[in-house]
Amino acid sequence: MTTTEAESTRAYRTPLWYWVVLALILAVLALTAIPAFTQAPHAPGIGDFFPAAIFGEGTLFEFNRLTLARFIMGGLLCVVALLAVRNLSLVPGRGQAMMELIAEFIRGNIAVEMLGPKLGRRYAPYLAMAFMGILFMNISGILPGINIAATSVVAVPMMFALFTYITFIGAGIRAQGAGHFFKSQLMPSGLPALMYLIITPIEFLSNFVVRPVTLTLRLLSNMLVGHILLGMSYFGTAVLLSELNAMTSVAALTGLAMVVMTVFEIFVAFLQAYIFTILSAVYIKLSVESH
Repeated sequence: MTTTEAESTRAYRTPLWYWVVLALILAVLALTAIPAFTQAPHAPGIGDFFPAAIFGEGTLFEFNRLTLARFIMGGLLCVVALLAVRNLSLVPGRGQAMMELIAEFIRGNIAVEMLGPKLGRRYAPYLAMAFMGILFMNISGILPGINIAATSVVAVPMMFALFTYITFIGAGIRAQGAGHFFKSQLMPSGLPALMYLIITPIEFLSNFVVRPVTLTLRLLSNMLVGHILLGMSYFGTAVLLSELNAMTSVAALTGLAMVVMTVFEIFVAFLQAYIFTILSAVYIKLSVESH
């Protein structure tokens, strides 16, 4: 084997940290999934979105299962990102190649495509953060032991919408100046003076109220419904197999639905992260341009 071939083989060899992280993730999932197989089937309901407090009940620092899910997924995202880019090289390994692929997708297909080369490069880091953060929070809905997306309660979608809200307002002020930005958003030029009595309130609601609200509700509603559908299919299968102690044709159908809904939920997790990122880029574009 030549020196070049040896270096190439070494570059694409799976690093030890990859297997360590994979083993830790599998161990955590296995341990947290034990209650799902040792306790009676849990019927999905509205109570899933208001879990009992682990500590700090009734205080500002109340910590429950959904809060734990946010910490787990946020920490996992940080670990994956740090491990993937800690040893950057011209010949990327699997982790670096995956992160570069995601970064290039966000920058090329969303940021630069929507905002142009200059603004696209400027706001690509925020758009990548929004995409990856929402994606990881969404994916927690299919992980054993967590079984609910961190974005299925309003706090998380609202915070991401708030970040976008601050970003597109800041982008508009930076590009046009505060006075011209708010004037262009609230008072489109070329209209009779009396028309502003009607148009200005509508523009205010559309640009500064509806945008963050729709960003929040779209993400929240999709992940909330996804949890209910997953819960129904898993609960139905568990009841038919464990409580009735029989493998029926109905149980086979609900089991198939369980698999289909899990795959569909993964698709929705990616789709909602993508839609949120696209809309964030659209709002930034609308704010940096005059009406």
